[in-house]
Amino acid sequence: MSNTIVIGAQWGDEGKGKIVDLLTEKTDIVVRAQGGNNAGHTVISDGKEYILHLIPSGILWPGKQCVIGNGVVMDPVALLGEIDGLAGKGIEVTPENLVISDRAHLVMPFHREMDAYKEASKGDGKIGTTKRGIGPAYGDKIDRIGFRLHDLVGDPAQFIERLAQRIDDCNTLFEAAGMDKLDVEVIGKDLLAAAERLKPFSTDTVGILHEAMKDGKSLLFEGAQGTYLDIDQGTYPYVTSSNTTSGGACTGSGVPPQKIDRVVGVTKAYTTRVGEGPFPTQNDTLADRFHKMGREFGATTGRKRRCGWLDLVLVRYAAMVNGLDDLAITILDGLDDCPEIPICTHYELDGEKLLLPPASAKDFERVEPVYESLPGWESDTTGVRNYDDLPENARAYLARIEKETDTRVSMVGVGPSRDQTIIR
Repeated sequence: MSNTIVIGAQWGDEGKGKIVDLLTEKTDIVVRAQGGNNAGHTVISDGKEYILHLIPSGILWPGKQCVIGNGVVMDPVALLGEIDGLAGKGIEVTPENLVISDRAHLVMPFHREMDAYKEASKGDGKIGTTKRGIGPAYGDKIDRIGFRLHDLVGDPAQFIERLAQRIDDCNTLFEAAGMDKLDVEVIGKDLLAAAERLKPFSTDTVGILHEAMKDGKSLLFEGAQGTYLDIDQGTYPYVTSSNTTSGGACTGSGVPPQKIDRVVGVTKAYTTRVGEGPFPTQNDTLADRFHKMGREFGATTGRKRRCGWLDLVLVRYAAMVNGLDDLAITILDGLDDCPEIPICTHYELDGEKLLLPPASAKDFERVEPVYESLPGWESDTTGVRNYDDLPENARAYLARIEKETDTRVSMVGVGPSRDQTIIR
C-alpha cells in the first residue's frame, strides 16, 4: 500500500489531472479532498479530451473507485451535469465507482449570485474568482450556516424550510443592489430532483477510506488549484477559499498525516496564472506566443492564462510547505524552440535578497525577479520517452530545478497525451 498526494506547486493549471491519471494505473482509490467546480482538470485519453471539475480523474480508469471527500464544496446540479457529460462520452458514473461524503458542503444558487455580487462590488480590487460560488459556500461553512449533502438527501422537508429562509435573506440584499430575486420554488424543485439522483452516492467516506487502508488498498489524493491559491500559504487575498496544500488532503478526507507516504508536486516548465494578483515573472511576449499556439486557456473559465518564466522562488516554497518528495514537470515541450530560457532564482525587495515569497500582496507586487539565463535545446521533445534521451540542455534545465528546490524530478511531460510523460 502506498498513499500519494498530488499537489500543484504554482497557481493551479499545472497539469495535475494528467499526472493523477497516470498514477491511477497503480492505485485503487482516487480522492478529491477540497475545492469545488472552480477547478478544471484536463486529461487526454485514447484521443479523447475530458475536462473534469468535481469528479476525480480516476473515473476514466475502469475498476477504480473515486471519492469526493468532506472538504469539497459541491454544486449538486453541476455535478449531475458532469456525470451526464461523461456518460455521453461512454464513461458511466455509478455509486460503485463514485461515492460522496455526506459531510460535503453544498454550493447553492444563492452562493453563485453572492459571488458575482461581491466581485462586482470590489471594482478595481477584484480577486478574479470563477464566480462559481465557491468562496461564499466556504464562508457559510465557516460561519456554521452551510448546507451539507446529508441535509439535502436525509431530510428534504427541513432542507427546504432552511433554504427558503436563506433565500429570503439573500433576496433582501440582492434587491437592494438592483439584482433579480431568486425563486425559492424553482431552486427547491431543482435541488430535490438532484437529491433523488445523488442519494445513492452519499455515504460516510471516512469509514470507506479507513477500511480500504486496512485491506491494503492504496489512495491517490488529487489536489485542486495550486499552492499559491491556498487560503493560508497563497498570495492572499488573491487566493481560493480552501487549503490547497498537502495538509488539506488530510483534513478534507479524514485520512491522518501518518498514513501519507508520498507527496508529488506538479509544476509547469514555466509559470502561469489565471485571475488577478501578483505575478513577478509575468512576460506578455511569452503569453502571446502560447496563446497564438492555442495554448494556455483556462479549462474552467476559458480565460487566457497569464504566462511567465519559471519562478523558482514559488517552487522552492511549495516544496517546503507541502513536504514534496518529488516533482513532476509538465509541458517541457512548451520551451522547445527557445534559444535561451530565463529562470527566476530569487527576488530583490528594497535591496534585500528574498529566496522565499513575502506575505504581503503589496510587497509581492513590488519584488524584482532576478533571472539567470540557461541555454535552450531548440529541438522537438514531444517524441522522447526516456529521460536520458532528452537533449542535454533540457536535462541541465531540469537539474537546475532540482538543485534550487532540493527536490528530485521524477516525471516530465512532453505533450498532452497520457503516453507523453517520461517516468524517471
